[in-house]
Amino acid sequence: MKISDLIEETYSSLTVNKMRSGLTILGIVIGIGSVIAMVSIGQGAQNSIESSIQSIGSNLILVMPGAQKGPGMEISSGRGSAQSLTRDDADAIAKQVGSAKAVAPEISRRYQVVARGTNTNVSVIGTTASYPEVRNVEIDEGSFITDQNVRSLSRAAVLGPTTRDDLFGAGAEAIGQSIRINKVNFTVVGITKAKGGSGFGSQDDMVFVPLSTAQKFLAGGDYVTTISVEAQDQNSMSDVQQQISDLLTQRHHISDAQAADFSILNQTDIAATASSVTGTLTMLLGAIGGISLVVGGIGIMNMMLTTVTERTREIGLRKAIGAKKKDINSQFLAESIMLTFLGGIIGIVFGWLAASAVSKFAGISTSVSPASVLLAFGVSAAIGIVFGYYPARRAAALNPIEALRYE
Repeated sequence: MKISDLIEETYSSLTVNKMRSGLTILGIVIGIGSVIAMVSIGQGAQNSIESSIQSIGSNLILVMPGAQKGPGMEISSGRGSAQSLTRDDADAIAKQVGSAKAVAPEISRRYQVVARGTNTNVSVIGTTASYPEVRNVEIDEGSFITDQNVRSLSRAAVLGPTTRDDLFGAGAEAIGQSIRINKVNFTVVGITKAKGGSGFGSQDDMVFVPLSTAQKFLAGGDYVTTISVEAQDQNSMSDVQQQISDLLTQRHHISDAQAADFSILNQTDIAATASSVTGTLTMLLGAIGGISLVVGGIGIMNMMLTTVTERTREIGLRKAIGAKKKDINSQFLAESIMLTFLGGIIGIVFGWLAASAVSKFAGISTSVSPASVLLAFGVSAAIGIVFGYYPARRAAALNPIEALRYE
């Protein structure tokens, strides 16, 4: 059978019952569209989280209070309230760890911040002048906390743009204005540039104050909740992490490293963990969409089996006038593949539109990659072959005499 004849016969067969063919294609469209949309949501989440992790700093190492339970990073549930780190620990790291480019201790807690009769609940970060360098924070207006502010227990405050908008109005002039945190008045000296949200807390919705001021007037203690360390480069991160561990173990008089009262995470570990989680999420979402593809494939098989039954006499006639098994097999297989091919093309468009709609109306980041499109289309083609193969073989195996007698 010529290719042109095969295409013509396939087209004629599928257009005889347009409604049935359309509904069968719809199953594939929904399956392909679901896979692409679901995977795009997962990949968008992964890209968003990775971007957020990169935005919190470069070559960043986080030292936090709390006991480790084992050689991994399994932290005790009491870490949040632990007070085992101090500013002296941060100063020791800055002086004795040679590959540490910058060190920024901080103490953070959420407080109700009041200004001009308005209020908002935000994270208040008590830190030092090195914080912007370590955590990639840029100043849009005014200045950041200085070493002099820390030494003099200054009541200066730097606001994130979201906090500024909540307290004083969108884009309002806030430099020099007064705010009150935990019944203590502070003067706004700077506004940071917008960075966007993050799984680790939006730095657009924060207030930064001098570390010493936060310890004395807000927290009432000399402990810190995090020590952020910037390594010289990515290659030195593991070495810096080990040096910090050795130094703090010595300073805290801990003989067994497994009993350390602090934990250390580096940015690479955080990114790897987040990537693993989002990768699993993407696979799960893709599997959910894949179920629709399987259902669509079963629909194709059902339609082709019905078609074989309806066209039994036609098959017998074709075989009687000389059609070979491979001709009959090719014809029905071509019909199955054509259904999935059309459904695949429409499904790709549908999936892309669905992903765009989710991003626009639901505010969820999505990312449609060529790999996901090729995968979905490849799977649909495979489904057309796999689920069309049995009906095609069944048609090809019909005895022409019995087929001609079929009522």
